[in-house]
This record gives sequence, C-alpha cells and structure tokens, in this order.
Amino acid sequence: MKSPRIFAGALGALGLLMAGCTAEPDCCEDSETSAPAGTAELAERLAFMAGHVEAGIALYRAGEGPAGGPHLLHPVSESYAEEREGLDAIGFDPAPFEAVSAALEAGKPASEIEPQLAEVEANLAKMRSEAGGDPAQLIPYLMGLIAKEYAIGVTDGAVSDAGEYQDAWGFARVARQLSEEIAAPDGDAVRAELDALLALWPDAAPVPPSDPASVSAVTNQSAKVTAALAKAGA
Repeated sequence: MKSPRIFAGALGALGLLMAGCTAEPDCCEDSETSAPAGTAELAERLAFMAGHVEAGIALYRAGEGPAGGPHLLHPVSESYAEEREGLDAIGFDPAPFEAVSAALEAGKPASEIEPQLAEVEANLAKMRSEAGGDPAQLIPYLMGLIAKEYAIGVTDGAVSDAGEYQDAWGFARVARQLSEEIAAPDGDAVRAELDALLALWPDAAPVPPSDPASVSAVTNQSAKVTAALAKAGA
C-alpha cells in the first residue's frame, strides 16, 4: 500500500455514503484513503491499521503471501510511522509483526508461523481494548473507508485494484469485530447488516474474484450498517 496521506478523504467518503452517492472516482491515485492524523484519533488510526493487517493475514493464510505482504507492512514499515503514533502507549508490540514480515520475505508458508500470526491478532485485540473508542463513531468511519476503497478497487464490474478491494474487506472485518461491543438487542441489527456486508465478498475473500459485487451493492449495504447503528442509538 502507498503511504497514508490525509484523513479528510475518509470523511469525504462517509459524506458521499450517507448521501447515497455511488459514483466512482475519476483518478485512483488522487483518491487514496488515509489514516487520520493526531493522537485524538488514536482509535481510528488503530482501526485503519487493523483493517490492513486483517487483509494481509487472510491473504497469507490463503497462500497469497506476496499479495498480503504490502498490507502487513503497516505496523512495521517506516513509510507508515505516522500511522503508528501513540500505539506504544497502548501496548503495541512490533516483534510478532516483524516476525511475520520476515517470514513472508523468506517465502515461508503461513502454516509454519501460525503462533506469530496468533500473536499479531492478540496484540491488535489488546491495543483495541486499551485504545477504547466508541463503536458508534468507529463503525461509520470504517463504512466511509469501505465506500471509498471499494469504488477504487472495483471498476467496470472487475477488480481493478486488488489492494483497495482487499482493504475494504479488512475494514468490514474490523467493523464486525467492533460491533460485538454493542449490547443486544440493539447490536443484533447492526451485526446482521455487517454480516450482509461481508457476504458481498466471496468465501475466499479477500482473494479477488472474477465477478466482484457491484460498487453500488457495497455502498448501499454500508449505508444500511450506518442506519442500523443510528437506529440502535449506539
């Protein structure tokens, strides 16, 4: 993935989502989404990074290590140092992330480093617990990212940018995890809409398929998630 730029892109995407806009961007390069800047948005930055890691681990486990590698660089590459600001204070442990990156570079299959992959997932869960953050704010933020990334990743009915297609799936996964913090029965409706959103990716996700769901289907379902969240009063 490219280096993060500005948070405003994600907020703009959320605005388009809530307005029901499904237009695709004219230029993918200029539309790259970004992690929010500043310590006040620590929970958002963590969710942003976690979405990339979710996609990377899933690809690695699916035997698509080279495709997963760029996603897994976010926690360790100097290119994404700004994205990681403040994470040390909530328990960020770079060791398992570095071990996974080294294994990828060495061409090792995921089956050989499952303990390290589990450590990565555990560290993300620990940081999420320490960072706090309100699902009622984080989930709409992620829905905005999904709308923007998917519109870049899928054009003319085909996956045109695999990285962005995969990122959108990763953000949906993180949103689903966050929804577990919303108590039933209100949270049940939110989780049902998120499950319907994730169902728009095939079982082998985030490996790109030949016939991805349409941009409008993903955008509309993302809006349903946000609407269910608002109705729940979360």
